[in-house]
Amino acid sequence: QVQLVESGGGLVQAGGSLRLSCAASGRTLSSYRMGWFRQAPGKEREFVAAMRWSGGGTYYADSVKGRFTISRDIAKNTMFLQMNSLKPEDTAVYYCAGGLFYRGAYDYTASYDQWGQGTQVTVSS
Repeated sequence: QVQLVESGGGLVQAGGSLRLSCAASGRTLSSYRMGWFRQAPGKEREFVAAMRWSGGGTYYADSVKGRFTISRDIAKNTMFLQMNSLKPEDTAVYYCAGGLFYRGAYDYTASYDQWGQGTQVTVSS
């Protein structure tokens, strides 16, 4: 199994930036697809971004396209989410997730079976 630990959340003003990190341990990620999801109070968990660990395309929700960037550092076994031009509607708990790349759609929560504990991102207006 893979253990995932997020960090980097916090409070930021609208228009600001944050970078989230997701440190992975426990096994090789070469067959994994990694993703970021978020959940605002009273709402369902929603897809933000995803990528295959071994390389290839990146995928984004329409709401964050052009503002957020997903990346990874293979040597550090760490995934990142660079968030720019943040808006109050980006406020949520952000989760990193991992799953075998061939299991389901990249934007579907059930396609991932390892989850981090979440990190709070709050954007003030």
